[in-house]
Amino acid sequence: MSDETSLNGAAPNGSADGGNGATATEGAGMLPLVVNAQYVRDLSFENPNAPASLMNAQQPKVDLQVDVQARNVAENVHEVALNIRAEASHEGRTAFIVELSYAGIFSMPPMPLDQTRAVLLIEAPRLLFPFARSIVSDAVRDGGFPPLMLQPLDFVDLYRRQVLASEKPEDMAQA
Repeated sequence: MSDETSLNGAAPNGSADGGNGATATEGAGMLPLVVNAQYVRDLSFENPNAPASLMNAQQPKVDLQVDVQARNVAENVHEVALNIRAEASHEGRTAFIVELSYAGIFSMPPMPLDQTRAVLLIEAPRLLFPFARSIVSDAVRDGGFPPLMLQPLDFVDLYRRQVLASEKPEDMAQA
């Protein structure tokens, strides 16, 4: 699976058929992943030490945690949630905490379980991330701080770590 695979089936001209009448599923290498909906499931912003935390001109230390969860909601329909938590602190005091659970509903044709899992935990969050990034940035800015600009995330690496973590208990049991 290529990291650069187009998943929405749209051609550069914006049409799903690339302007030639062929459907996206007929194109070689195209994954027919359809985004049915995107939404904020949960959003929280805490500014526990305001107004003192807003007076500090120094850059806070930011601890970022990211998690991706997927679940089946109907036949060939899945919900993927991208969970982001950022806690900023300065000199041991919390400046702010922002938590976002941003989800999408995705449809895709039947495929082997390992491929389904990879598409849902790599490609789906990759599609959700720009929107979640904007929401986090706006929430932090609206809380009185400079916008928190999250750098692009490597969902392939995150997926590999999740797979390795889930395989370790099995490997130890076999040893």
